[in-house]
Amino acid sequence: MTDATDAVAARPLRIAVATNDLERLDAHFGSAMKFALYDVTAENCRLVEVLAFDDVTSEDSAHTDSEDRITPKVEALAGVALLFVLAIGGPSAAKVVRAGIHPIKVKEAEPIATVIERVQEMLRSAPPPWLRKIIGASSARPNFMNEEEPA
Repeated sequence: MTDATDAVAARPLRIAVATNDLERLDAHFGSAMKFALYDVTAENCRLVEVLAFDDVTSEDSAHTDSEDRITPKVEALAGVALLFVLAIGGPSAAKVVRAGIHPIKVKEAEPIATVIERVQEMLRSAPPPWLRKIIGASSARPNFMNEEEPA
């Protein structure tokens, strides 16, 4: 690894996993009852916090009243770099991206340990440019809540 890659791999990357059982990535963004937040490096991971939500949307909902349910989730995820979900609707994805969070959809439910291993492997190898950019921004600990909306 190069010095730059070593530095990227050593910084903790905060990820969030949409989960209902705290063992698997098994939820859509709007219907997730919990988000498990982890700080991940190339060699280690640490559960930082579990965010729990009682007021969630159903996966088959038309999302007519979901606006009030989505905003608190996005605000609670401040500081997260990567968000792993089974699915996320367009309006929710737009809010997540505006908050500086990169959503990643996974096709099928899988253990959270598998998600973490995949992130660690990306950090150990040469991370793709989009991930290097995220890690570089996360090291500055930006406060996305105080940034202006893009024009």
